[in-house]
Amino acid sequence: MKKNKLANKISIVSTQKYLDIAEIRDDLIILKDGTVRAALMISSVNFALKSEDEQNAIIQAYVSFLNSLEFPLQIMVQSRNLNIDKYLEKLSRLEKEQTNELMRMQIADYRVFLQELLEIGKIMTKKFYVVVPFSGIKKEKRKFWERLLDVFSPATSIVMSKKQFERYREEISKRIDFVANGLSSMGLNIVQLDTQSLIEIFYNIYNFQSAETEKMADVNKLRVEETL
Repeated sequence: MKKNKLANKISIVSTQKYLDIAEIRDDLIILKDGTVRAALMISSVNFALKSEDEQNAIIQAYVSFLNSLEFPLQIMVQSRNLNIDKYLEKLSRLEKEQTNELMRMQIADYRVFLQELLEIGKIMTKKFYVVVPFSGIKKEKRKFWERLLDVFSPATSIVMSKKQFERYREEISKRIDFVANGLSSMGLNIVQLDTQSLIEIFYNIYNFQSAETEKMADVNKLRVEETL
């Protein structure tokens, strides 16, 4: 038992060693190289159901948006198997509690239909994100041995002053507004992910097997003990 716990601890530490993230706070991701990132969740649009004129308008708006960019963007699509186990459990509970026989049969038929639908093929859910970067002032190119040292000493994290962070946040906010205005012209809805959402995304990515059963606590309620 102790060996398993030790192995898990070693595995966690070794994974964290190679993450580029130094810190997540104030709705921004701070990387170890001193740059920051903001993540926007983007709604989807059913392009196939649009008329030809609407499709051409969307394409033209997208082309204009790309041509207007003066900084790089990362577009990420996250696909996950649809998990409705809790919903099926709720239906089973409602089925047992239902006193009306007709309603109970309808709930049962609907529950069986959903189970059969999931068994026929995997149903995927997709979420769309746009990552907005800000690198600040470019630093002098580092030597190979200095960059190699960071690989073997990943615990070294970026130290960013409050003044510098506020300046970075102000600049990246301008980029976020620019991207949001450009994407909204295509009929898309945009929401910037807050600190809690960002941490949950990375938690689910790197702990996908346990994320469904072990939900994260609210980061605002977590107590961090400082060591001197």
